[in-house]
Amino acid sequence: MKKLITTAVLAASFSLTAGMVSAADAPKSIDQLLQQVKVDRANESKTNAKREREFQNERGDKAALLQKEKNALAAEKQRGKDLNQAFLDNERKIAQLEEDLKTAQGDLGEMFGVVKGEAGDFAGKLYASNISAQYPGRDKFIADLGARKQLPKINELERFWQEQLFEMAESGKVVKFEGSVTDIDGNVVNTTIHRIGTFNLTADGKYVVYNADLGLVQQLSQQPDGYQVSAVGDWEGITSGNEKFYVDPARGVLLNIFTNKASFEERVEAGGTIGYIIIALLALGALIALERLVTLTIIGGKVNSQRKNVNNPGNNALGRILKVYQDNKDVDVETLELKLDEAILKETPALESRISIIKVLAAIAPMMGLLGTVTGMIATFQSIQLFGTGDPKLMAGGISMALITTVQGLVAALPLMLLHAIVVARSKSIVQVLEEQSAGIIAAHAEKRAN
Repeated sequence: MKKLITTAVLAASFSLTAGMVSAADAPKSIDQLLQQVKVDRANESKTNAKREREFQNERGDKAALLQKEKNALAAEKQRGKDLNQAFLDNERKIAQLEEDLKTAQGDLGEMFGVVKGEAGDFAGKLYASNISAQYPGRDKFIADLGARKQLPKINELERFWQEQLFEMAESGKVVKFEGSVTDIDGNVVNTTIHRIGTFNLTADGKYVVYNADLGLVQQLSQQPDGYQVSAVGDWEGITSGNEKFYVDPARGVLLNIFTNKASFEERVEAGGTIGYIIIALLALGALIALERLVTLTIIGGKVNSQRKNVNNPGNNALGRILKVYQDNKDVDVETLELKLDEAILKETPALESRISIIKVLAAIAPMMGLLGTVTGMIATFQSIQLFGTGDPKLMAGGISMALITTVQGLVAALPLMLLHAIVVARSKSIVQVLEEQSAGIIAAHAEKRAN
């Protein structure tokens, strides 16, 4: 193998030499060529020997470096064993010290458990308290005290009961302070906030609530009934004396429930298409009744004015009847009576026009409500058939429609019936006046004819 490598080196050297010679002065003879090859071979042997020495030196250095790393690895393994043993020893010491601590604490451990439990409960109360709207961040220390694993210090225990006393004292005060109120659109308004103990917060004549999660005082999306809200404005405006105020004993829970209470618009929308039809019937009947009342009032006024001046008949119901009498003064009593009855019959349709429509609408409204009830129950049973009874919200829409339309039908029918009765009474009173005047005219005419 070594001989083969030497031959290859010689061939390469020869090729190199040949190239150099061709590039420079070429040997003049075979002897010169042989001499040139020997010189090159000697130089190359020196170079290879030098390289071999360098390789041997580097090999020794690498072996030393490998041995050094092995020694370091062994040292680290021993150090790991020592640290593991030290860790186990420290664990045993910690366990022993904890047992000694429990023994030394004695009743203090039980006291710490009570403080920890009470601090956790009290932190929750402070977090949601309306007083925290005026004094924010009070619950952080109490919450930290309830989450600790070591005994509290004396000054921390003192601060704990001082916070409890402060909460008790503030819960009995009615105060006002400057703060920020976020309205339902997200706008922040700086205003005066009134606090009634831990029960309620008010601002600008309205109820507001403290959102503990966001740390904000917010307006309610929907206020309670009008008489309750008006009491807030009256109460905020007084400077002395007493004024009624509606307090939420649940500290804002009832007010938040009011925000989920359906408004009048939402109740109307719950009736659906049938509900809107019922409202349209009520509006149509009310308009007809209003038109009839106005018309009959005008006619009645003209009739009453004509009664005071029967000798000059005008263009009104009674005036036209009087004119019939003046045109037929010379006829007999029976003919005059027929003429006057005919005149009254001509005036009656104008007085009773469209009154029957009000009665029909009053009868249709509750029937439409019943239709809505049936439709809503059908929708409810379809929801039960598809989704079961697990989620009441799926049935709420049908039930709301069933109940709301019934109420709407009754609400529409009652005023329409009342309006119908009023309009009928008004119409009959005018017809009665016409009949009375007609009877008086006939009696007077008969008396004249008898004389």
